[in-house]
Amino acid sequence: MRKVALRITDQLSYNNIMSPHKIGKKLKVARLELGLKQTEVAKKANISENYYARIERDEENPTLETIERILKVLKVKSSDILPF
Repeated sequence: MRKVALRITDQLSYNNIMSPHKIGKKLKVARLELGLKQTEVAKKANISENYYARIERDEENPTLETIERILKVLKVKSSDILPF
């Protein structure tokens, strides 16, 4: 997975596309399919358990870097989770 630097105009589009409501539930389903707890995913993705829980509840808009780390832990392709 490659890292992407976003300009301000790109960030506005990114925020519209990457509404947290579009990914939280998909991440939860992927986690449950692997039989992992939120604590395990958070630790492996190097984020706090509370932050990960907020992502799943659609209360956060994580960075692409954070999403990449979570996807690696969950062993899913970005195309399975991201709307683009």
